[in-house]
Amino acid sequence: MSAVKTASHLLLIEDNPGDARLVEEALKEFSRPVNLHHVKDGITALQFLQQDGQYRNAPRPKLILLDLNMPRKDGREMLRDIRSDPVCASIPVIVLTTSGAERDVDLCYAAGANCYLRKPVDVVEFIDLMKMIETFWLDTALTPSH
Repeated sequence: MSAVKTASHLLLIEDNPGDARLVEEALKEFSRPVNLHHVKDGITALQFLQQDGQYRNAPRPKLILLDLNMPRKDGREMLRDIRSDPVCASIPVIVLTTSGAERDVDLCYAAGANCYLRKPVDVVEFIDLMKMIETFWLDTALTPSH
């Protein structure tokens, strides 16, 4: 008898509506339920993570998917903010971006990214990448609950 899989909360920090829609579509292919919480910039993401204002009842995400190039506060700054905040520092962060620049990769890992992935252009490849994220980060890896 297999265990019932409880829903995981995933925070997507992504300003591109097309990419956000791709993530939503990919989640439909997951074998487990996932509650997606989508914010479009780093400032709003910090409000969500710190349960501030309209996000006072926001759940703690099991995983954060972070884009790099966003308005108001980019992903590089956001990553540093996440890692310096004791409330959310232990949440795994996957940088999911179009940039393959070695400098971006190095900066993100130095700032505490758990994983750095380039967004595939092909929809099928994108869904396959998201399924790999599910398999490893939501099914296999043990992550902190607090």
